Amino acid sequence: MFIDRAVVRVTAGTGGSGASSFARFKYKPKGGPDGGDGGRGGSVFVEGDANLATLLDYRYRTHWKAERGEHGRGKTQTGASANDVVMPVPPGTEIRDAGTGDLIGEVLKPGQRILVARGGRGGRGNAHFATATHQAPREWEPGDEGQERQVELVLKLLADVGLVGEPNAGKSTLLSVLSAARPKIADYPFTTLEPNLGVMGLGQGRSIVVADIPGIIEGAHEGKGLGLKFLQHVERTRVLAFLVPVDAENPQAMFDQLRTEIREYSAALYQKPYVLLLSKRDLLPDDAAVPRLSAPGARWTLAVSAASGAGIDELREQLWQLVQEERQANRDLEADEVPARRLPDEDRIEWGDDPGTGPEVHVEELLDE
Repeated sequence: MFIDRAVVRVTAGTGGSGASSFARFKYKPKGGPDGGDGGRGGSVFVEGDANLATLLDYRYRTHWKAERGEHGRGKTQTGASANDVVMPVPPGTEIRDAGTGDLIGEVLKPGQRILVARGGRGGRGNAHFATATHQAPREWEPGDEGQERQVELVLKLLADVGLVGEPNAGKSTLLSVLSAARPKIADYPFTTLEPNLGVMGLGQGRSIVVADIPGIIEGAHEGKGLGLKFLQHVERTRVLAFLVPVDAENPQAMFDQLRTEIREYSAALYQKPYVLLLSKRDLLPDDAAVPRLSAPGARWTLAVSAASGAGIDELREQLWQLVQEERQANRDLEADEVPARRLPDEDRIEWGDDPGTGPEVHVEELLDE
């Protein structure tokens, strides 16, 4: 079962309370206050897990709670801090505050962690309140409450290429030919009720991830059909591939409608690079010409047939080249956005001509800084 949304309650642990205690030693009747601090309450994190593909686990477990910290003890012993709770999610998951809708963060790769509920700080023991005029304090602090809230988890699949088209455009069949994925294929609309991912391998270590998105109909951006439920999965693809069957009654109108739905859903998604694939090429008579469509901004147009294999090899290579160009463009963009950090002049070390000599640096001075 493919679950891409879940709302869960997260509760961080309360910090342990500080202790009110006085030292009791033989031959030392007035040892003074020695109450220790309370331990920190456990926090709740969300972590990316490459072994997960859906949010199914959160349908059955809707409350994640961390333990509280231990209380402080005498002899200035600090209570033990509680263990953190980690919620595993598939990469591509957004985390939002369910009450306000504010974005908390998004997990984009395995091992990435995001704090969703911070554990409470432990309270101070009475040893902290001793002064020259108040030598036997009995004051202590309770631990702070842990953070508690409801969070919404929204999974958006991470793929290089997203196949977009109306129902029965041939998306699932094409995915089954390009990759080892085996989506459900039938001759009725809305056969695909959930997104499917497939890895298209080209040999020599080359591979890209292709996503088959359920059929988009007019009004999908308003929630019609499967609408908004699955349009979100196209957001993180690098390239969009629009499929228009050659036997469609009006191929140009179908393509224009698909572009309109994408534009109305997200302006950023509309600006993504895209290609036009004329599917079901084998249905054309031998003497019939492939329809010519107006597709401004399309990187290229290709007629293919998943049934006969016509144009599939060319499609593989062209998709690979386009995805590689987008990957490199994203790397360059990320490199430009990270400014180089220059150390202040007082922190810079100037070395002499002799590589064996340099300024005298004391370890103690560095530790003090």
